[in-house]
Amino acid sequence: MTRQFWTILTAGALATVAFDLFGQGLAPFFGFAKLAPVGLATGTLKTVFGAVPKGSGDILHILTGLFVYTLGYVLVARPLQQKIVPALPWIVTAVAYGIGLWIFALYGVAHLIAGNKPFLGFTGITWVALWGHIVYAIVAVYLIEKRPFTKAASTA
Repeated sequence: MTRQFWTILTAGALATVAFDLFGQGLAPFFGFAKLAPVGLATGTLKTVFGAVPKGSGDILHILTGLFVYTLGYVLVARPLQQKIVPALPWIVTAVAYGIGLWIFALYGVAHLIAGNKPFLGFTGITWVALWGHIVYAIVAVYLIEKRPFTKAASTA
């Protein structure tokens, strides 16, 4: 159980860094929109709770990346994939999961909860968010499926 916790935590941490690096650094560097996941998280919290403490959007963004999205893969996406198409390569599952995360974030959270236009109006940020969620999922799923950082520890 401890190994699984550290796998999920490490995968979530590195995938969140990859998501933020891509969406807030690389995409704007190459002339594309810049993601604002903390702004979306803060706006969502304000919609749900009214006034929120400073930093709460950062906390929600980080916890979502560390635990919520990785647990979504481990507890929902992977078991469904294993039941429906067990021979599907992990990379295909990861891309599909990333698209699912994008739909959840930009339609479910941004639109249905926070009240923004569906998929933020299909502007430049929409497509950076799509690729950002796919990047997140590929990093997280790779680390969960391959566990390169836990195999050495298990032989010690």
